[in-house]
Amino acid sequence: MDAYDLIVIGAGATGENVADRATAGGLRVVIIEAELVGGECSYWACMPSKALLRSAAALRAAQRVSGARQAITGELDVKAVLARRDKASHQWNDELQVEWLASAGVDLIRGIGRISGEKEVTVTHEDGSEFVLTAQHAVAVCTGTSARIPDISGLRDSQPWTSREVTSVQEIHDRLAIMGGGVVGVEMATAYAGLGAAVILFARGGLLSGDEPFAGEMVKQGLEDLGAEVLLGVEATSVRRHDGLVTITMDDGSTITANELLVATGRAPRTHGLGLDAIGQHEVGLRDGDWIEVDDTMRVPGIDWLYAVGDVNHRALLTHQGKYQARAAGAVIAARARGEAVDHEPWSRFVATADRHAVPQVTFTDPEVASVGYTEASARKAGIDIRVIDRDLGRVAGASLHAGGYRGQVRMIVDENRKVIIGMTFVGQDVGELLHAATIAIVGEVPLDRLWHAVPAYPTMSEIWLRLFEEYRG
Repeated sequence: MDAYDLIVIGAGATGENVADRATAGGLRVVIIEAELVGGECSYWACMPSKALLRSAAALRAAQRVSGARQAITGELDVKAVLARRDKASHQWNDELQVEWLASAGVDLIRGIGRISGEKEVTVTHEDGSEFVLTAQHAVAVCTGTSARIPDISGLRDSQPWTSREVTSVQEIHDRLAIMGGGVVGVEMATAYAGLGAAVILFARGGLLSGDEPFAGEMVKQGLEDLGAEVLLGVEATSVRRHDGLVTITMDDGSTITANELLVATGRAPRTHGLGLDAIGQHEVGLRDGDWIEVDDTMRVPGIDWLYAVGDVNHRALLTHQGKYQARAAGAVIAARARGEAVDHEPWSRFVATADRHAVPQVTFTDPEVASVGYTEASARKAGIDIRVIDRDLGRVAGASLHAGGYRGQVRMIVDENRKVIIGMTFVGQDVGELLHAATIAIVGEVPLDRLWHAVPAYPTMSEIWLRLFEEYRG
């Protein structure tokens, strides 16, 4: 069969969810994938990276509680950590994901998909053979991103690691250098330091520059406490591999030598060779290799049959946001195919409203960073009249019981005109589990006067909500 209602290019978490929602809406759907079904998150990002982080984090958590600390008599079993990572990544085998697609009624074609005309996709198999698929209603691009490699002398020739290599290694080398202070850089610095490697991270700016400044400062201290070296305000000018080692020359003339170099300096859209140039919609400005701009229903403006969902549209480069977008896109594609009216208003099930100012994210460092909504800087830039409330999380009874010497910080951003929370940042051990309450408060636009009646259980770390509201009310 070469004709479908919807063709999805890319079978990562986003593509799977688009296909599933559209199929549930009554459409015939095919998904095209050249690599593993399940995509980056399942095999080289979310799942393996968190598996690498968790064992050392659990050990440190136990060491911070007297009584448990005295019971620890051994060291971290790195081999067992890597085996657990392999299990989390299903040994890089997508059989279960393929079975899930079949159970959902979605057809799968292995190969590289290229848009070759209006509602037309040409698939190239591994053996070079090609055939053409046509879509009755829509084509959804869900190809995600790949690691961006900066144009630095010798860098590509030195065969640096990206997020794929760093999460799939079968042994932990003695010394790892990391270029970049974003989420991938700080998480892998935390993971490898916990696994016994000597880690040196360098970045031309600060750490986690998109978060509140105190978050990056506390993560830097946490990395140094783990034995990692953190160099800020510097950048590489050249890289050379020789005799199995990588030497990085910095702009201040210093050098760093390591077994491997992880490049974690951002992501680039996987749209090279996608066929955007061939669509013929020049006024839209689509080009292979670029991010794909979309409206809130994930449709490309000016092309009523083309959608771009997940990281490839550059709205919110997070797996959970890609899946959120996918649920909206799958539903709206099915609704439009059935000729139904589509509600474009904010918070409709057909639009990804939360992408704007309610994106939750957890960075699994030590301490963790959990945030949603605006930061102080982004709220002021948007011209919102705000009040900022800061509290020391370590002074809450639940935190002091959670770990000895607990260090944490919380910031609440309040829109003073509407009297609702528009941003929250938590930093501290296990704060990721506090985040969803803040997300609900922001998405629901719950007035602070009503939230005052949401009584936190004692003694838990959620008591921080009471302390924040007490300070706000005075």
